Amino acid sequence: MIKVKVPATTANMGPGFDSIGMALTMYNIVYAEEIEEGLEIIIQDGNPNIPTDESNLIYKTICYFYKNIGKPVPGMRIVQQDSIPHTRGLGSSAACIVAGLHIANAMSHSFFSKEELVQMAAQIEGHPDNTTPAILGGMTIGAMNKSDMKYVKIKVSDNLHFAVMIPDFTLSTELAREALPKYVSLQDAIFNTSRAALLAASMMSGEIDNLEIATQDCLHQPYRSKLIPYMDEILEEARRYGAKGTFLSGAGPTLLAVIKNVVDFRREMVSYLGGLEQEWQVQMLQADNEGAKVWINEELRY
Repeated sequence: MIKVKVPATTANMGPGFDSIGMALTMYNIVYAEEIEEGLEIIIQDGNPNIPTDESNLIYKTICYFYKNIGKPVPGMRIVQQDSIPHTRGLGSSAACIVAGLHIANAMSHSFFSKEELVQMAAQIEGHPDNTTPAILGGMTIGAMNKSDMKYVKIKVSDNLHFAVMIPDFTLSTELAREALPKYVSLQDAIFNTSRAALLAASMMSGEIDNLEIATQDCLHQPYRSKLIPYMDEILEEARRYGAKGTFLSGAGPTLLAVIKNVVDFRREMVSYLGGLEQEWQVQMLQADNEGAKVWINEELRY
């Protein structure tokens, strides 16, 4: 029996569009084992939107892996326990890709390194901001190249907490990308490059007071905010209640705030969000600095 535990991720973190991401202490757990033939997928959280046939993203990733190593896909049983909400901007698709790669890696006895799996995952998803931190943990800054992906991992301080504000509505990545302009001005490009650099440097150095500016963005958030009711107002309230930095998580609609005073912030935000038309839940998380883990027959391998 193979067990894989994969963390949720928040991508972009404001200015780091398709390049910066961070793993969070929210997880999907997937079990897999070989059977004589066929495919059996069990969804233990009962989510009816998760496919239980060959279109399941975990299984599709497993098939991709086996094709690349030139071996036939064995019969298998997959059991999913998903805590990462789907189409909310918390890396649910990346978690499936990462789980599939780890399962196939162990089941086929290939045992590719984490570095090799990081590269595979980035190629599958097309950008490194979710899959890289999901595998490695922490905060990662990655850049795609023609042949590979280069990245740096930053260990995130245990003193930082992240208020994850999740609404009761979804937003597809496709729709969120369609809202973006095809071209941006030089001024906007300079705005984002300066803040992305400041974000990375501030997280590395611990200069948390910089995050109010370092998490600002003008390439994607202003356009996507039109798809998320009250987004700007919610982020403004979060800053008023002491958030060090605020941003849209991935394509959204989940919103994040970097905080230190957990109890007071959560009380104030829950009260404020309770007065809006949509339902929002607030979860207080930290960064996961270890990334995906794999057990084979109950023995932790990595």
